[in-house]
Formats: sequence, structure tokens, C-alpha cells
Amino acid sequence: MSAERFEIVRTGERLAEVGPAWTALWRESGALVFQSQAWIAAWWATVPDRERRALQIVLAWRGDALVAVLPMATCRRKGLRLLEWAAKDHTDYGDALLAGDDPGLVRRMWGHLSAAGGFDLVYLNRLLPGAKARALLDPSQAAGVRLRPNHRSEVSFRVAGDWPTGEAWVAAQSKKTRQNYRRGQKFIGESGPLRFRLLPPDAPMEPVLLRLADLKRKWLAGNQLESNLYDEGSPALSALVRVLAETGLLRAFVLECDGVIVAVSINFVQAGTMMAFVTTYDPAFERGSPGMVLMMDYIQWSIDQALHTVDFLCGAEAFKSRFATTSVTLDAFMGRRTLPGAAAMMLDSWNLVVREMRRRSGTPPPQVAAASEAA
Repeated sequence: MSAERFEIVRTGERLAEVGPAWTALWRESGALVFQSQAWIAAWWATVPDRERRALQIVLAWRGDALVAVLPMATCRRKGLRLLEWAAKDHTDYGDALLAGDDPGLVRRMWGHLSAAGGFDLVYLNRLLPGAKARALLDPSQAAGVRLRPNHRSEVSFRVAGDWPTGEAWVAAQSKKTRQNYRRGQKFIGESGPLRFRLLPPDAPMEPVLLRLADLKRKWLAGNQLESNLYDEGSPALSALVRVLAETGLLRAFVLECDGVIVAVSINFVQAGTMMAFVTTYDPAFERGSPGMVLMMDYIQWSIDQALHTVDFLCGAEAFKSRFATTSVTLDAFMGRRTLPGAAAMMLDSWNLVVREMRRRSGTPPPQVAAASEAA
């Protein structure tokens, strides 16, 4: 028999209390910042629609030692209680947190949460191939709600290779890419002195983040997209970046023209990898592709710092695939606990079939508001 004691954290107060033990486990495990208590606490403190959310974080204790965390939360969508990763909207790679490799412990934690209830439908996305949470996917072993593959897989593009210097990486790019890089630098530089730099650790971040959020809102509006991370007056972006800074992971890069930021990328470094969290550029300089110029600059910087990978995190945007040398598929899984959850899963499957039939026939898909699309 295992000697674990399970606990489900449901309040912000308890989330704060377990912070020291959680942080110690996070540092010991070498997990990504997305699984840290600080990241999830920052999200919970700033999430704008908390009234429709609830924490469902499973802790496993052995005596006074915290040995594993399953960071989950529920969100009410279209009448359903959807169980998902805590801080899902700001987490590129979701996973369980534990020291070592104990798939049985992850399954027991999942069984405990499933028995406790409080949700109708489960949606776990953005699982890396080596994610600890994949222990839940073996139907012959997993306890609790059974998870099935879902069609909403995503991709992560990376730059990885054996270049001795950043300059050597640039030289390995196509002639067109090198020309576009130089033309972009020249075009932007016609408006004033052009400078790429890594912000020092003690640099005030608030002016940079205000500029980033303003540029991002313009880009989102131009592409008919939304994200509350960049809402005017929202504290969320500052809170998350503060976590990166306080953990010593933050690497904030800017491209400046005559002292004004024309592109910015908020990145962080873990396990020899540069990870690009948020990036944007000034559309007034679009002809010079400042986002592309900045990306090539920080890729060179990363290689010169002996980092083995540049990870663009989630998303299949063309600007990421342009430089990528490899990609990783991030899987998604869904499960139902109640009859409404089962109905939502059936509707989701049916909608997928209908969309595929219409795609093959060339018929535009209908605007169907399915409860399952809440995932």
C-alpha cells in the first residue's frame, strides 16, 4: 500500500500556504515554469472571470513532504463544468509535477480527483511526448475518468542544430532569408539608429510591457482575435512576467529604432532552451519585418550562449515554421464524468465528422454552437 495522503486545493488561501513546499518540489524536479506554484498563483490572482472557475489542484503528501502536484481547475462553459489545466490559457505545456518517475502515483491522484467529482468533462491539452501526465492515458492502468485522444492536437516549432556561432546559423539560412534580414534592418534603420538588446535583470519592465500590450491589442484587432492577457489595465501579463523575473528565467529582448521599441519578445530560459513566450512588433514598421529581424537576432544570441534549442512554444504560425528545424506534436485528450459530459463528447465527435464531410465536398462549415467547442 502507498503511504500518500491526497489533498485537493480549492482556495487561493491554501494555494498560497503550500507555496514553499510546491516551489521546493518544482525546483527539485526541474519542471517548466508552467508547473510552478508561482505561475499558477499569478494566474489565479489575475484571472478576470474567476466567478466561473474553481481550483481542483491535487497534492500528494508523504508525511510532511509534498511529492507530486496535479494542477487542475474547472471552468463553466455552456452549462458544463470543464476540467482543464490550471492557468491553461497561459500554459504552453501542461503536465503533472513530481520528482522522479512514478506513473502509478499520477494515476492514484487522478483516481482521487475523479472520485471527488465537481466536473462533467475533462480536456487535457498540450501534452509533450514525455509528459508525466501521459501515465493517465493507458486504459489498462489509469484509475478514474478514462481519457481518449482528441482531435485538437497542436504543434511546437523549434530551432535546433549544431552551429558553432549565431553568425554561422545566419550563414546557413537561404539567400532570400539573409537578404530579407538585411533589408529589414536597413528599412527600419532609415527611421533612426537600430539596436537589438537583451534587457538587463534590473531594467524596469512595466514600460516595456505597456508597449507590448498596446502593440499586441492592435495586432489582435487587425486579425479579429482576442486575448484578455493584453486588455488595457489587466495585471495578468505583468504578474506572469514577474514570475519569470523572480525565478531568474526571464530573457526580454527588444528591437529599438531611435530609442523606441519596434519589436519585443518576452522569453525565458530553462534546461538549455530559449522559450519564446510572447512576441509582437509595431505595424508601422511592417515593411521592415521587425518581428522577423528580432527573432533572427535572439536566435543568434541563443546559439552564441550555447543554448541547444530555441522553442517557439505553442502555435503553427508561419513565422515560426520559417526558421524551425524540427517540430513536436502536442496531444490533447478528453474524458467524460457525467451524462452531460458524455453528450458533449458525442456532439464534439459528430461535429468533427460533419466538418470533415463538408471539407471534402467543399461546403463551408455551418456556425454550430456546440457545448463541446467550449474546450
